[in-house]
Amino acid sequence: MHTVNSTRWQHSHDFVGDQAAAEKNTRRVMALASVMMAVEIVAGLKLHSMALFADGCHMSTHVAAFLITAWAYAVTRKNAGNRLYSFGAGKMGVLGAYTSAIVLAGIALFMLVESVRRLFQPLVIHYNEAIAIAAAGLAVNLISAFLLHDRHPHAHGEGRGAPAAHSHKHDINLKAAYIHVLADAATSVLAIIALTAGKIWGAAWLDPVMGIVGSAVIAQWACGLIRQTQTILLDKEPEDCDLNREIRKAIESDGDAVITDLHIWQVGANKFAAIISLVAHHPKSPEAYKAPLREHEELMHVTVEIHQCEGAPAPARGQS
Repeated sequence: MHTVNSTRWQHSHDFVGDQAAAEKNTRRVMALASVMMAVEIVAGLKLHSMALFADGCHMSTHVAAFLITAWAYAVTRKNAGNRLYSFGAGKMGVLGAYTSAIVLAGIALFMLVESVRRLFQPLVIHYNEAIAIAAAGLAVNLISAFLLHDRHPHAHGEGRGAPAAHSHKHDINLKAAYIHVLADAATSVLAIIALTAGKIWGAAWLDPVMGIVGSAVIAQWACGLIRQTQTILLDKEPEDCDLNREIRKAIESDGDAVITDLHIWQVGANKFAAIISLVAHHPKSPEAYKAPLREHEELMHVTVEIHQCEGAPAPARGQS
C-alpha cells in the first residue's frame, strides 16, 4: 500500500465551469417567453393571422426548449463531482442542446404545414391588432437575446447552417437557447413585414408566405445545431479543431516516435481529452511525451500508451 500522498496525480473531471449566470438568465427568458407565447397564440387565432399564430406556436417551443436548457444546467451542476461520469457531466448540456434542436426542427415543419394550408384557405386578418402584438413579441425576443448572449469574442469555424453566434468553444446549451430566441425574432420580423404589407397593399397572401419563409430559416438553423451537437455526442473531432495535427507534430517531431492510434474527443466547452498510442525505437517516459502538449490548454486529460519497436534493445513500456 502506498504511504505517500497521491493527490498530485489526481485531478477533477468537472470541465464545465461556472454556469450560474447562464442558468439564471435562461429561467428569466423562460418566464418572458411563457407570457408572450400565450398572448400570441390567442391573438393569432382571434385576429386570423397565420404569421402571428405561427410566431406564438414557435414561442411555445421556446418554453419547452428553455425547460430543457434549465434542466441540463441543473443536472450538470448536481453531478459536477459524480465519479460515475468518467469525464464529467458536461455532455448533459450538449444533450439538452441536441434535444432543443430537434424541437426546433419539429416546429419548423408544423409552421410549414399550417402556412401552406392557410395559403389556400385564407381568413380575414385584423391587421392593426396583429401588428401591435407582433411588435411586442419582437421586443421580448430582443430582451431575451440580450440576456442569453454569450459575451465572448466570436471564434472562427462556426457550425454551418447556424447563425454566426458562437462555436463549440462556448456553452452550446446556452447557444441552443439563443438560437431559439433568434429564430422567434426572425418570425416576428417576418410577421410584421407580412402584416404591414397586407394592411397597406391588401397582400394577404404574404402572411402565409412569410410563415413558409420563416419555417425554412428555422429548419436551417436547427440542422446546423443538430450537426454541431451530434459531433460532440458521437465523440467526433470538430472540423475546425487542429489538435490532431498539433499532437502528431509535437510527438513525432524527433523522428523516433510514431503515433499508431490517436483518439480526441470533447469533454467541455473548448476542453478535450486524448488517448495517444505510440511506438518508438528509444521510448521515453509518458511525461516526456506529455510535456510538449502542455501549451495546449484545451487538452484537459491526456493518456499516453508507449510501445517499443520489435528488435530494439532495452524494452520499455509505460502508460499514464
